[in-house]
Amino acid sequence: MKLDERTLRRLWPQGDSRVPGLLSGMAQSSEAVFQRYGITTPLLAAHVMAQISHECGAGRDVVENMNYSAGRMMQVWPSRFPTMASAQPYAGNPRALANKVYNGRMGNAVGSDDGWNFRGRGGSQTTGREGYERVKKATGIDVVTHPEYLIDPRYFLTCAVSDFINCGCLPFAGDDDVVGVTRRLNGGTVGLAGRKAWLARWKAALRDVPATVPPVGLPPVIASPPLAPELPTGKRTNLSAFIAAVVAAFRRT
Repeated sequence: MKLDERTLRRLWPQGDSRVPGLLSGMAQSSEAVFQRYGITTPLLAAHVMAQISHECGAGRDVVENMNYSAGRMMQVWPSRFPTMASAQPYAGNPRALANKVYNGRMGNAVGSDDGWNFRGRGGSQTTGREGYERVKKATGIDVVTHPEYLIDPRYFLTCAVSDFINCGCLPFAGDDDVVGVTRRLNGGTVGLAGRKAWLARWKAALRDVPATVPPVGLPPVIASPPLAPELPTGKRTNLSAFIAAVVAAFRRT
């Protein structure tokens, strides 16, 4: 399995708007990434891409935007911001807000900048120091020291798919269970309608894409060597006559 860049550009028309070259990087790395993580059929690829498409807004929201108004904070985190007065100090202050709502959980230390440094990033919106460490362990890419690697075109798809696998989504994807996939990746069913819509789009886009893994037990196909060039047109060479002529010539000498 691999992603066709034209398909990506059609479904993610603004995919390069935040990270230039993102779509080309995804397309170029897709075959190796899918093979590495067992994404061997159009159905599995459709589930992976549906979740990624929803999580990062088709490439438009690859880093979590923490720039909230006080009113919006009260809607998103009602237990943390029960009043306008409690939310107001964090309005328009993304770093302070990220540290407020994310520190003390997901592996983020209290009183640190972890909440900001390890806010949602990448195709699966990996969040928290523990989430970043999980991606680092699975991929070998040091996203803990370099969080920006999660949105690097070279690593974007690798990191996102590793999260999909590590969250236990693959069996549910194989059963075409979008609710199960969403629960494993998201922890709930937030945005389920959007994820279902994306799944339908990706299924349609990948319907005619064959799996690239060869059948088990069959030898690889080896290309035949090129045919020898044809002899010049005219009479075909008679090998016996040719040898006889050479022998006769030697006898005359």
